[in-house]
Amino acid sequence: MGDIFPEESRRWRLLEGRAVSAAVRFGYGEIRTPLVEPTALFVRSIGEDTDIVEKEMFTFPGSGKKYLSLRPEGTAGVVRACLEQGVFARDTLARYFYLGPMFRRERPQAGRRRQFHQFGAEALGSRHPALDVELIDLLRIFLDESGLPGWSLAVNSVGCPECRPAYRERLAAYLAGVEEKLCDNCRRRRSANPLRALDCKNPACRKLVKAGPKPLDFLCPDCASHLAEVQDLLTGLEIAFSLDPLMVRGLDYYTSLVFEVTGPGLGSQDAVAGGGRYDTLIGELGGPDLGAAGFSVGLERLLLGLAEKEIPPAPDPLGSLYLAGIGPEGFSAQFILLSRLRRRGFAAVMDYAGRSLKAQMREANKLQVERVLIRGPEELSSRTVRFKDMESGKETTVPDNEVISSLLRCLTSRPEGGQ
Repeated sequence: MGDIFPEESRRWRLLEGRAVSAAVRFGYGEIRTPLVEPTALFVRSIGEDTDIVEKEMFTFPGSGKKYLSLRPEGTAGVVRACLEQGVFARDTLARYFYLGPMFRRERPQAGRRRQFHQFGAEALGSRHPALDVELIDLLRIFLDESGLPGWSLAVNSVGCPECRPAYRERLAAYLAGVEEKLCDNCRRRRSANPLRALDCKNPACRKLVKAGPKPLDFLCPDCASHLAEVQDLLTGLEIAFSLDPLMVRGLDYYTSLVFEVTGPGLGSQDAVAGGGRYDTLIGELGGPDLGAAGFSVGLERLLLGLAEKEIPPAPDPLGSLYLAGIGPEGFSAQFILLSRLRRRGFAAVMDYAGRSLKAQMREANKLQVERVLIRGPEELSSRTVRFKDMESGKETTVPDNEVISSLLRCLTSRPEGGQ
């Protein structure tokens, strides 16, 4: 573990400020969960046959026969907290971010000590592909505004409970045929959890896995469609990516889409951030059957990639917006506008559930946003956007290519001290 002295802590504060700034613009609120959780929570969520649970957790006896562990990651604790506080009964979509230390008893390496720090974001309550892309877009803005050069994004799908069993069976059979060439870990997990072989760092195992069956060849129609929609939305937001058919991530709770960001100057372990969907985790921990997705960034790794580069201070959001739409026709255009507004510095959210305009306005009022930007069939046909000032109730209509300039003019016309 390590200490952070004043000459370093200034850079940490700037980086954390950038994380908060990006998360707030996307509608994510901060959650703080305990450093210690019941060990059983991580066994159930991360997976009994993962490296983290088998040999990397700091575990100690609690009261009675229960064991406790220092948290090795943030997602399981966030889901546990939401279940205990009844969040899923109150909110259609819950968005949270966190900053703080995690603990793993693994071999220390560049940018990763046994106490390390993460910035993470979790969105719970939807299976819409736009949610995956929203998280990747949030990650993009954070990395770009922090100044990380030359990072790259890879995506994949690991399937779902419907299509993954067939792939597991085929992969296990393939690994059985090359068992004598596998490392001890992959040999031991070949039957219980063969997907862990895809995450093995042993060069011989990686070569064997590369020649074996791929998850993409076994996707059900829903998973294939989800992956295709994610790729279309990423392209619409001009986020460059590659498809990596062997990427699975190291946690068993992932389903469907997974992604990873790598950066330059980090050596062989060049991953800076990663995440994906965990659509079954809420139900497996006793909650409703709701989709969810998230990511985490290793802050030590990121600071290593930034080297001595100056991190600019984070500005406050320019204003709060809700993008309301009627019908699915304009979803893609609305989603692209949403991203542009966030990159420009506005805090903005939109509906992914296809609810009525009345329901969307109700949510906008609950979120206490300053303005709602409405685009229905009439606005789509006339290529306009309708603004509604939530304090005065006044509505104006502007051309859709003048939305950002009009909003910026509204800022300059605010009375001194106004919002």
